[in-house]
Amino acid sequence: MDWLKRQFDEAIASLRNPAAHFHYGIILALAIGISDRLSKWAILYWVDLPARRSITITPFFDLTMVWNPGISYGLLPANSAWAVAVLVIFALIVTCALIVWLSRIEHRLLAVAVGLIIGGAVGNAYDRAIYGAVADFMSFHAFGFYWYVFNVADIAIVFGVVLLIWDSVFGPTAQEERARKRNSK
Repeated sequence: MDWLKRQFDEAIASLRNPAAHFHYGIILALAIGISDRLSKWAILYWVDLPARRSITITPFFDLTMVWNPGISYGLLPANSAWAVAVLVIFALIVTCALIVWLSRIEHRLLAVAVGLIIGGAVGNAYDRAIYGAVADFMSFHAFGFYWYVFNVADIAIVFGVVLLIWDSVFGPTAQEERARKRNSK
């Protein structure tokens, strides 16, 4: 029984261990970055989607090749080498800031959120540095409405942001803050 209690205590302690969360977030970021690279490699060179342009997979999902020269939804298109360099450098600065933040995180959910964003940012920054634009290829649609074309890195960034919002509203820090406000009244 002592062994089981010790294991339980160590597991609980690891949930509050910033070093463990840092490693968890970095491993997740690496997994996302690798998944993004592999998916784009398959789409670009194995499926040869740039030559085929679009492949219908289901009535609501297509593989459609789109090169996004800008940031989210094609905003601020980088139409010159200088503009591409600025976007890549900006992405790398933001990634470094996120890594510093990740090293200080004390809750696993927040580490997951930041790890997802880091992995997605690095995946898209790689595309921008190598190709001058980000390769997007997943297209969902229904009833004549087509959503934006996206990639694995974009999915990771969106889920990371959703988890950040969730954590800011319902996470342990938000709960402690609400409890502190209630007790101070």
